[in-house]
Amino acid sequence: MDAAANAKARADIDGRYAWTRLLVSVLIATIGSVGMWSVIVVLPAVQAEFGVDRGVASLPYTATMIGFAFGNVMIGRFVDRAGILLPMMVAAGSLLAGYVLAAIAPSIWLFALLQALIGFGASATFGPLIADLSHWFDRRRGVAVAAAASGNYFAGAIWPLVMQFTLPTEGWRFTYIAIGIVCVVTMVPLAQLLRRRAPYAEPESVAATGVAHKRSIDLSPRALQLLLCLAGVGCCVAMSMPQVHIVAYCVDLGYGVARGSEMLSLMLVGGIASRLVSGFLADYIGGVKTLLIGSVLQCLALFAYVPFDGLVSLYIVSMVFGLSQGGIVPSYAMIVREYLPAREAGQRVGVVIMATIAGMALGGWLSGWIYDLTGSYAAAFWNGIGWNVMNISIMVLILLRSSRPRPVPA
Repeated sequence: MDAAANAKARADIDGRYAWTRLLVSVLIATIGSVGMWSVIVVLPAVQAEFGVDRGVASLPYTATMIGFAFGNVMIGRFVDRAGILLPMMVAAGSLLAGYVLAAIAPSIWLFALLQALIGFGASATFGPLIADLSHWFDRRRGVAVAAAASGNYFAGAIWPLVMQFTLPTEGWRFTYIAIGIVCVVTMVPLAQLLRRRAPYAEPESVAATGVAHKRSIDLSPRALQLLLCLAGVGCCVAMSMPQVHIVAYCVDLGYGVARGSEMLSLMLVGGIASRLVSGFLADYIGGVKTLLIGSVLQCLALFAYVPFDGLVSLYIVSMVFGLSQGGIVPSYAMIVREYLPAREAGQRVGVVIMATIAGMALGGWLSGWIYDLTGSYAAAFWNGIGWNVMNISIMVLILLRSSRPRPVPA
């Protein structure tokens, strides 16, 4: 983007076009992020059809998260250079191919491989989309980032319920083909509305006073990024236990797939509310403190899963868990924008998101493996709590090494 075009685009920061772009981004994320959640809903049916144990049946989810993680980095780097339009087109095509081919997969291993392609397609609707959108907001960046990230949870709340229209009667294979078609038919035209390139402004957060505020930290960019990645793994190993296995957990307890899908949707509805509140909070206290609050609340919610396994109590705990953890992952994007260069946002946000997804992938498989080893999910919940404590410790360290935003000439 040349200087004149960039200046024109900067005039739209926080303006009407920026909010319109946010709405389109949320719609795309709600559609494309189905790639993260559909495999959770079909997990019991896939396990039964292929005749594998819970640990092996969890591998397709792990493969999905691996594809999602690498996609966040690879597509994020491309977005920094060429914008978001082409990645969205590629994402729509990947989702169509992944779902259709997975629907005819003859083995669990090929199914898992194709889930990686689905995860890659879905990745464009999360980290890269959030990083691109963050350039269009300054004063309300926290709210915008959280709202865009909420599209992922909208998908988790809506798609498991929508899948129940065909899953019980037509089976998971038909349902997968239908999802792939819906993705390409809706995402391609919506992506055309994001054709304009994002503006870049350094330094950031220019207030009405005419000065900019940039947070400083007694850590190198590389060290900070490494700590954020380790923290991302820790929080998401913990987060994955309820999110990935709640449907299977309910089946084991005799409540059925439909009840588990409802709990997953309830959990993610709570996550949407949590993300939006966290966005408002991050605009006032910063990303690090917001993430730390969310991580502590998530840990407390995980404790509640251990003693309560009744139907009503699981509904309540799932809602509490969603309200606790929804704002954690978007806060990483805020931290990157607060401390690191804007022109590297796509790549750096992608790397941190990759770490969080790696945590989800590891946690999804690890919980299944612990279940096979112990015969219950109790130890898996305690495993999640331990990883969550690691995340809290890292965020406390980052907070202690941080300083107040410093004014610099605009």
